[in-house]
Amino acid sequence: MKLSEIKSILPTLENVEFQLENGTLVPEHFHVTEVGMVIKNFIDCGGVIRKEEKVNFQLWNADDYEHRLKPGKLLHIITLSEEKLGIGDFEIEVEYQDNTIGKYDLEFNGNNFVLKNKLTACLAEDACGIPSQKQKVSLSELTVNQNPGCTPGSGCC
Repeated sequence: MKLSEIKSILPTLENVEFQLENGTLVPEHFHVTEVGMVIKNFIDCGGVIRKEEKVNFQLWNADDYEHRLKPGKLLHIITLSEEKLGIGDFEIEVEYQDNTIGKYDLEFNGNNFVLKNKLTACLAEDACGIPSQKQKVSLSELTVNQNPGCTPGSGCC
């Protein structure tokens, strides 16, 4: 989800609610402690120099159980971040601590913002010798050799 998308969704909501991909809700007393821009310059294992730019939200749970972040307040934080930090319309990455700090992509399911699990991947598979995946075939789709010369009791084996 890009920053422009969350900005268009927030005014339509009464409450801001996040949930993990498995359906577990982030406690409703969460805080958005950071909105920022993360720029990652790196080189992949194939020697290609790359650059990623993401808008970063950090969610945090405190012991102030009466705290509820309203859509207007989050929109204000986003607008302030755009003005003060020059943040552009990039994909949003959310940091949230479950067992450890995790990084998640963000989607909206019509009710809640969903923290989507991210996976690592090799960006240069062709350059670092990773074999292409073998074609998977279901055994039930294989045709049996219909050679009439080799049947049980025919003596061919």
